[in-house]
Amino acid sequence: MSDTASPEGPRPGLLWPALLSILGVAILCTLGAWQIARMGEKRVFIERLFAQSAGIPAPMPASASWAGLDPATLDLTRVTAQGSFLDGAFAGVRTTIAAGAPGTRQLSGFGRWIFQGFKLTDGGVVLVNRGFVPESRLGEITPASGAATVTGFLRAPEPRGSFTPADLPANREFYTRDPAAIAASLGLGAAAPFYLEAERQGDGLTPPAGVDAKELIARIPDNHLSYALTWFGLAATLIGVFVAFAWQGRRRVNETD
Repeated sequence: MSDTASPEGPRPGLLWPALLSILGVAILCTLGAWQIARMGEKRVFIERLFAQSAGIPAPMPASASWAGLDPATLDLTRVTAQGSFLDGAFAGVRTTIAAGAPGTRQLSGFGRWIFQGFKLTDGGVVLVNRGFVPESRLGEITPASGAATVTGFLRAPEPRGSFTPADLPANREFYTRDPAAIAASLGLGAAAPFYLEAERQGDGLTPPAGVDAKELIARIPDNHLSYALTWFGLAATLIGVFVAFAWQGRRRVNETD
């Protein structure tokens, strides 16, 4: 019995491969289109951050409203907070800062983010990430004190990864920027469900060095175009594989006719 296709329909041997290939191409193209959409959203977000960093910061959200706020929505909102640093110890979050591009002035290497409690004028308490300190210079750092105005970016809690080491709250040593856990280790009681990452002041070489807005924005990953091209490339590859498979099948049938 011949495997050749009838005039009424496709070659039976190609029906399932064709259907599966169409399904696969549709899924891959959908993923590619989703990455293109995410790229557009990410670039709008980055443009907003650039505009914020160049404009007047918003006032700190009132502490009475914190319970109803979504920290993820607030993430990277530039604000100004007025109040006083709380007397007492600070906590460190271990991190590694990559060296900057040639010509940049920043501290880098293995070190810690310095977190300290800050009481706002409305009575609320927020943790302030005062900036980065190389491990070799940690002994130079003392707690901040007194009234202050802190301008920076609100940040949502940092998620813990599968391989993140366990925190050492008794030593006030952490591996994720988790404001609730850090506040508990400092005996601050109820604190904001987010933290305030202070903007850099001065030359950037005096610890603790706050974040520079441009460097902060540059660290935001924007790989969506490469991901989209990967998905579209896989779709094109799948089409090519099916075409080659169908051509080989047709060639074998022709040789047996």
